Amino acid sequence: MRATRAIIHIDTFLENFRVVQELIGPERVICVPVKADAYGHGAAAIARASLDAGAAFLGVADVQEGAALRNEGIDAPILLFSQPLPAEIPEIITNRVCPFVSDGEFISLLGQAAEKAHIRLPVHLKIDSGMSRLGCTPEEAPTLAQQIAACTALEYAGTATHLASADSAAPDDRSYTEQQIANFSKALDAIRAEGLHTGIIHAANSGAVLLHPAALFDMVRPGILLYGYIASEARPAALPLRIKPVMELRTNVVLIKQIKQGTAVSYGRTWTASHDTEIAVLPVGYADGLPRIAGNRWQVLINGTSYPLTGRVCMDHCMVELGFASGVRRWDETVIFGGPAPDAAALAELAGTIPYEITCNVNKRVPRVFVTS
Repeated sequence: MRATRAIIHIDTFLENFRVVQELIGPERVICVPVKADAYGHGAAAIARASLDAGAAFLGVADVQEGAALRNEGIDAPILLFSQPLPAEIPEIITNRVCPFVSDGEFISLLGQAAEKAHIRLPVHLKIDSGMSRLGCTPEEAPTLAQQIAACTALEYAGTATHLASADSAAPDDRSYTEQQIANFSKALDAIRAEGLHTGIIHAANSGAVLLHPAALFDMVRPGILLYGYIASEARPAALPLRIKPVMELRTNVVLIKQIKQGTAVSYGRTWTASHDTEIAVLPVGYADGLPRIAGNRWQVLINGTSYPLTGRVCMDHCMVELGFASGVRRWDETVIFGGPAPDAAALAELAGTIPYEITCNVNKRVPRVFVTS
């Protein structure tokens, strides 16, 4: 196996899942987003663990992600969060993926294809309550719900929205989220006034699970929370400290070299040795998911001791300064982030981004190693 690898702690994921279950209560179910290869954690393995733990749905971003799960033998309900092309409808039907719908044209196309295939395809109506991305307006929702219900080849199986600022504790953002929930609830009432059943109702992402009980409805869709990061500015007192990051990024020292005072290291000569020292070369770079900006700013962990990244991160390598008599040996294991080292949230803060981006950017060429305690 390649030296650089992502260690995925399945038992930690399962404990995070249990924490979410405790937060939402037994009357609600969980849809686990496994889009983007489960935020970089390995979609098939996370899907299986989720279903074993009691997840009701899985969530994907595109039809191909759903097909990949089916090819892995996963038979659970799969929600398609994003808007596919009309040319992808046959694959939706073949792989029994449940799409979100938000306009009459696409509802008609799905209905025609499902009728031709002699199936009844479940769909969820997506309502734009204030995200201004996908979804119909609340005013359009009753008409579209009627269109779905009138099509014998479609099953009106659920109603959803997405919250734009639920992970923020700022008063304005909390107020905006509350208004989104109110907009969504008003649309639900209008649909029910037409004599229609809304199916399973869901709105809450990770932030809403923590901060907005009114958004929990029938099902929640926590993503980053399950993978071990709290996507909110305020940790509620009710939240146990059992939420932990699921991924570690590890590699090995492949070379140690002595360099003289005044020697420049890596591209652009952004770091020059102020004294004679030793450098360790690590076979991990920005093509693996270590941000280039981490050069000269991040520290890795070798044998329990932190060592600074030295010079720019390269595509496939980076270097750390050991000093002399460090005790580090060639082939020693190195933790880039997670586990005993600072986690992806700390690296994200340094890089000016969010932990989602750090874990998602761990490249496919990095093997995933799934472990349990």
